[in-house]
Amino acid sequence: MGYSEFLKERTTLPKAKISALGCYTPPRVLTNQDLEKMVETNDQWIMDRTGIRERHIVGPEMATSDMAIEAAKCALAQRGVAASEVNTIIVCTVTPDHFFPSTACLVQKGIGARGAWGFDLIAACSGFVYGLTTGAHLVAAGTHDKVLVIGADTMSRIVDYTDRATCILFGDAAGAMLIEPPGDGEDELGFIDFIGEVDGSGGDFLKMPAGGSRLPASHETVDKRLHYVFQDGSQVFKYAVRKMYESCRDLLKRNGLTGDDVAVVIPHQANKRIITAASDRLGIAPEKVLINIDRYGNTVAATIPLATRDAIREGRLHKGDIVLFTAVGAGYTVGASIWRWAY
Repeated sequence: MGYSEFLKERTTLPKAKISALGCYTPPRVLTNQDLEKMVETNDQWIMDRTGIRERHIVGPEMATSDMAIEAAKCALAQRGVAASEVNTIIVCTVTPDHFFPSTACLVQKGIGARGAWGFDLIAACSGFVYGLTTGAHLVAAGTHDKVLVIGADTMSRIVDYTDRATCILFGDAAGAMLIEPPGDGEDELGFIDFIGEVDGSGGDFLKMPAGGSRLPASHETVDKRLHYVFQDGSQVFKYAVRKMYESCRDLLKRNGLTGDDVAVVIPHQANKRIITAASDRLGIAPEKVLINIDRYGNTVAATIPLATRDAIREGRLHKGDIVLFTAVGAGYTVGASIWRWAY
């Protein structure tokens, strides 16, 4: 039985809620005007094609684990939970500090989560949705009661600032959510359902060509600038619009919901035109779709927690509301999940 068939046969929904949220953005801001001095581009061109005005960039003393640690500490402090109570740490990233040890190990040490286990999850821009789904199932299984899901990426370290097609897109940030079982009287709150998909046929359209076992680092790979992000923008754009729309449509339909039932849609922030095209096809009112790409750029696995934080700050997400998370990323990877917000 495939997983989609399994979901149709289930009789109970997993029970898990998001109980806390923390984010970190580096203080340095790289504006479109700054980029005009670095590469052949201009503010109007960037805004028209991406909707990005500025992005945050880490200093040389920081790496992905450092941002992840700050976001994790913020989430735990919000909930009033000690790091020693965390069972599992899932770090969603494509820019780990090292191939090994995992970034989750570094975060565990950095926050003092004694006794926790964990791992890194690689799903690019869909990473945080995949991490939330994985964490929800660990909690729903009854074997875990505090799972920390972190999305963190330091894209400035793998972006070629001589390539105007990609260097304008990305920023650095981290976000973390704590997943726990619902409390007494909270059975209706939390995780509802998800859809996940991978399509390896898109692997060549968005990738970092060198640095792994296929093309290990060498003078040749460095000289050819193969350790930077490569993207076929038109291919990625078309796929992202279609799959973001289809996954959200199918997920809502499967759960007897429409766009009217959703309080806010939190999409991955890759490109404003992708977000508006997909939401228009869904028929969801623009005011229900959170877009903050203008302030942060594409922070890959961190976009969804950052956008969720902004939805709360703007009074667009409240306890009991239905929130729809959606993302498409390199691989290709596709993820969408529905939650009833718990705080």
